[in-house]
Amino acid sequence: MDLSTSYMGLELRNPIIIGSCGFTGSLDGIRRLEDHGAAAVVLKSIFEEQILNEAGALHESSLGHAEAADYITQYTRRHSLDEYLRLIRDSREKTGIPIIASINCISASEWTDYARQIEQAGAHALELNLFVLPADTQQDGEAIEEIYFNIVSQVTAQVVIPVALKISPYFSSLANTAFNLSVRNVAALVLFNRFYSPDIDIKSMKVINGEVTSCPNENAMVLRWIALLSGRVHCDLAATTGIHDGASVLKNLLAGAAAVQIASAIYKQGPEVVTSMLTEIRKWMEESSVTRLRDVIGRLSRKRIDAPQLYERAQFMKYFAGAED
Repeated sequence: MDLSTSYMGLELRNPIIIGSCGFTGSLDGIRRLEDHGAAAVVLKSIFEEQILNEAGALHESSLGHAEAADYITQYTRRHSLDEYLRLIRDSREKTGIPIIASINCISASEWTDYARQIEQAGAHALELNLFVLPADTQQDGEAIEEIYFNIVSQVTAQVVIPVALKISPYFSSLANTAFNLSVRNVAALVLFNRFYSPDIDIKSMKVINGEVTSCPNENAMVLRWIALLSGRVHCDLAATTGIHDGASVLKNLLAGAAAVQIASAIYKQGPEVVTSMLTEIRKWMEESSVTRLRDVIGRLSRKRIDAPQLYERAQFMKYFAGAED
């Protein structure tokens, strides 16, 4: 059985990519994931916001010493990037799977210049983990979309390696935005970014962290949008969030994903879950007389089924009103 797939022009031995997480932040972790069958890894993100904040804090502590402040700011940024580039080089040299670098970015600043250095270090591809929270009442949807378009255009102009964009569903017209991103040299869209979620402790009356890891029911929205966009955008699609077993991998492939990314499943079940997923996929292929997994990608997408409204239905008409299809 052939479990291989093509994602962003990268030939993968199977469709399971480990998303950016603690396990992909070290060479030992990446090797362990590879040993259990991971087809590729997205390195733990380097955070634009974090490094700029660290540099800013050191800069403030050096006020009155302009030369020292500038030096500290540059050193902080340089040191963080150097460590990341070293991880890329080591991973490329000592593993046999594609290494996808990741930048968690919030602006089109000098970070766009770092993309070239990441490429030179040997990354097979680059994933931009980008989110602009649409919380400003004075900022319209077009202005937010323009930030995305601007970052993508600047980064893709810097590198030859494929660039993926990990996005959220928070757009006024998600399908249109996805299409417009796909025609701007984006090699793949990763649906969807899972963000930090705040919670409230009613006893302490404090804002606290919400649930960090995903649960299987969170994949429903991903599945819908993978199916809706498959064959309608000019790039590959990858599914992420809520994928915890082989069955959910298969569902997202049938909907149109070229690959899936998992992270929470690794935290909850360990790297061994990859082996378990692959075993489940092989069993399904045997039972379904499927010899090449890539042949089923998109088979149940909106574009290829007889009743596309099943992906577009917004209300539970049949369930609540007894309406027939």
